[in-house]
Amino acid sequence: MPSLSLPEWIVLALVDEAPAHGFAIAALTAEDGDVGRVWQVPRPIVYRAADRLTAAGLLVIAGTQAGHRGPQRSVLSVTPAGAAAVAEWLARPVAHVRDLRSEFLVKLALLTRRGRPLDALVAAQRETLAPLEPALARRRDRAEGFAAILAAWRHENARAALRFLDSL
Repeated sequence: MPSLSLPEWIVLALVDEAPAHGFAIAALTAEDGDVGRVWQVPRPIVYRAADRLTAAGLLVIAGTQAGHRGPQRSVLSVTPAGAAAVAEWLARPVAHVRDLRSEFLVKLALLTRRGRPLDALVAAQRETLAPLEPALARRRDRAEGFAAILAAWRHENARAALRFLDSL
């Protein structure tokens, strides 16, 4: 698996859906876009991610398209390596409860856009997080002072995450 940032994964996954230019991807990741409602990626970051993904051999420039008011736009397409990486990334649960709000929800949004079932990812995510809850409860019970407050916060977040996963 390549080591990519969340914005890079988002750009790669969107291009994996269909060839697109950076402006179209930026619209999807804007505040009111399909993916931007979950995690926004500003236009300059979209273009930077596209450049990095192209340099890494995960995307290629497949052609150009006339812009409405500006220069021609480069249409990006995913390479076989990029498509394989996206498939693996979309199936992989996140490691930390804190990543549910960002990476996990983005994966759910991307899978939904593709019309793919969510069950396998949700089950894998629950399996990954379930062992954390009792460990965090033990840590909470042993902690003192601010460490107890922090441990309680982490434990309650893990419990809430498991309830959320169960509700899906």
